[in-house]
Amino acid sequence: MALQQAAWMDVTFHVQTFGCQMNKHDSERVVGMLESLGCQAVGTIEEADVVVFMTCCVREAADVRLIGQVQTMKNVPLRKGSPVSKRIIAIGGCIGQRDGDGLFKSLPHLDVVFGTNNLASLPGLLEDVIEHGGRRAETLEESKAFPTELPSVREHAWAAWLPITIGCNNFCTYCIVPYVRGREKSRSLEEIAAEAKSYVDAGVKEITLLGQNVNSYGRDLYGKPRFADVLEAVDASGVERLRFATSHPKDLTDQVIAKFGTLRSLMPALHLPAQSGSDEILAAMHRNYTVEHYRGLIDKLRSVCPDIALSTDIIVGFPGETEEDFEGTYRLVDEIGYSQVFTFIYSKREGTPAARMVDTTPREVIQRRFDSLVEVVQKRAFEANQRDLDATVDVLVEGVSKRDSNLLSGKSPKNQTVHAPIPDGVSLESIIGTIVPVHIDEARTWYLRGTLL
Repeated sequence: MALQQAAWMDVTFHVQTFGCQMNKHDSERVVGMLESLGCQAVGTIEEADVVVFMTCCVREAADVRLIGQVQTMKNVPLRKGSPVSKRIIAIGGCIGQRDGDGLFKSLPHLDVVFGTNNLASLPGLLEDVIEHGGRRAETLEESKAFPTELPSVREHAWAAWLPITIGCNNFCTYCIVPYVRGREKSRSLEEIAAEAKSYVDAGVKEITLLGQNVNSYGRDLYGKPRFADVLEAVDASGVERLRFATSHPKDLTDQVIAKFGTLRSLMPALHLPAQSGSDEILAAMHRNYTVEHYRGLIDKLRSVCPDIALSTDIIVGFPGETEEDFEGTYRLVDEIGYSQVFTFIYSKREGTPAARMVDTTPREVIQRRFDSLVEVVQKRAFEANQRDLDATVDVLVEGVSKRDSNLLSGKSPKNQTVHAPIPDGVSLESIIGTIVPVHIDEARTWYLRGTLL
């Protein structure tokens, strides 16, 4: 069936996203492109004529989930009245970039594959498949344009992702990202400042700056990192809340750290991946910092912002990790007292240097280490939240609790999840996307609960 007969406006689509914030932002671009053609976004796969999976290949679990979901779609019937003869399935993001048309062999009912560097090609690939049938794959080695030039539909009116770099130059030995996202490229400071101002003018309350390593921003443009200048420029836009992700410890400068004590909008929360508490393992990971350097960064951060909430990533079971190495990681996590830790058992990624490393550590030993780390993570996260008990915190209301629709849910300045009963006579619609004061009556490990004042 030719596309002009079907008409884009009769085509429905659903986008499912795996992985990091950059993938979420890319998904907003996909939605923007398809809606600009007249397609209608729907909430479920069953309603969709076109299904787009934006994928992550950082850990093996994401591959398994994607394959399972795509395979089950063979048995999902097309909706009544669909203008297409068969449901079109597209895979983009990091798995699309990594595997390309090889995905067609393992997923015979897949129709379109596109990579991280050619988001703009998706409408044309879909149109070609709908008009002429067959399959299409396109994965470019480098991006022809920064993805911010594409139309976008934000998930929330009050929050915006703002990419400042794409790609990564670090080549950590366990990480596939540089191979699927390409080398690091920075946007100009002027473009970033203008986009931030446009978001504020549109009513955005919170901006999150994005990059695989925001701290190295500008090295390719200006010869040296200028991330501190980015923070100043976005703060000057008038935005109420400013966050950023992700930081690499080797590039976190004193100038950036100082901004946590001086910038009005910069929230007192930082995600600073440690990955390990062993110098030997950090060297094997090619992280280019030591545990002592990392501890020094934490000390500096707490000197300028004593109540800063810290989160991190930890990999357990990296090839060659000894009991002594793990004990160093355990001590680091216990000592720093993170508000949140994302703990992962090492997942081999083909194509990375670490995938060639031999490790004979029994799985049960790695699991024991992981379980003991989770225990101390939960203990210290609970203690961190106790500091806000009986305090009043400003909460950006995002919606309602997944477990109780009578409770509003939002984020504190320290990025804690906060719940509070919706007062009688107050509609959720009237406060969603606004910042409200909440008195904290209860502090649990992963959330705070209180009373809207």
